[in-house]
Amino acid sequence: MSGGKQDTQDGPEFEDRVRALLAGDAADIRPSPVPYPEIRRRGLRERRRRLGVTGMALAALAVLPVGAYALAGGGGGGGEAAVPARPEPSVRTSTRPAPSATVAGPARPAGEGQLRDGVTYEQAAAGLGRCIAYNKSHSVPDDPTYRDLGTAADYRIVLAMRATGDANSPGDGFSVVAVRAKPTPVRLICTDKDGAAQGLNTSIGDPFGDSLMAVVPDHNAGKLYQQSYLDKGHWKLPYRWGLIGACHPSVGRVTVSYGGSTREAALDHGWFVATGTLVRQVTDAPRVRGYDHAGKLVYDSDQDPSYEKTLP
Repeated sequence: MSGGKQDTQDGPEFEDRVRALLAGDAADIRPSPVPYPEIRRRGLRERRRRLGVTGMALAALAVLPVGAYALAGGGGGGGEAAVPARPEPSVRTSTRPAPSATVAGPARPAGEGQLRDGVTYEQAAAGLGRCIAYNKSHSVPDDPTYRDLGTAADYRIVLAMRATGDANSPGDGFSVVAVRAKPTPVRLICTDKDGAAQGLNTSIGDPFGDSLMAVVPDHNAGKLYQQSYLDKGHWKLPYRWGLIGACHPSVGRVTVSYGGSTREAALDHGWFVATGTLVRQVTDAPRVRGYDHAGKLVYDSDQDPSYEKTLP
């Protein structure tokens, strides 16, 4: 029997069966055909999607405001990418006014007692400025006697006091006396009434002139200590008076007697300044005396032949 099984397994029928089985397995593992139409459809959909995204980006770029982008390079070379322009920093404009420049004023008097009757330094300085401007505005072209008085900053105020109006110059105000040392010595007496300069009087040059005396009363000081000749015997009282003059450094003290009282003058950088109040009519001019630092009398206006001792 064993001989018969061996013949069956090795016979032609067995080989045919094996071949049939192998052929069936090969058919079962054969790959499916490539789905080309489906791949093509997917490719078209992807392409349309990318085109849609690109179109939306271009549309967004088109609606941005002008100036939001700046082209780098700006020339015709091409290939330059658009880059965002950096916004300019905001500039804040200040509305606060610039500080005004400080205007230099005249020097103050040596003593506060030289500012009388409530006239302040600021008022006196403003009046001095108006007086100098008045001199310039009323000058005559090509007038050989005209002298430029400079600016208020060139001067020292030595006296400011109430001015009493009279028949020749009605209306009250205040008088200011100022002196300048350089470039040319100047003594200025001016009356300010209602913010306007009036009665300007100046003396230019060495206040001592040819005098060899230690004290020289100003020859035009009568404008400060007497009223108009038209009012002679009928002065408005009480009356504020003043007197000024030059004195050498050797002089240590000056007194002025007027209307029955004697006043100690202030010494201010080579000038003496005295002031007081008259309560009665007078006919005699102020009497001036000067003393050296040892107290010795070195000047007496009663002994000065050039000094007017009585009022006109």
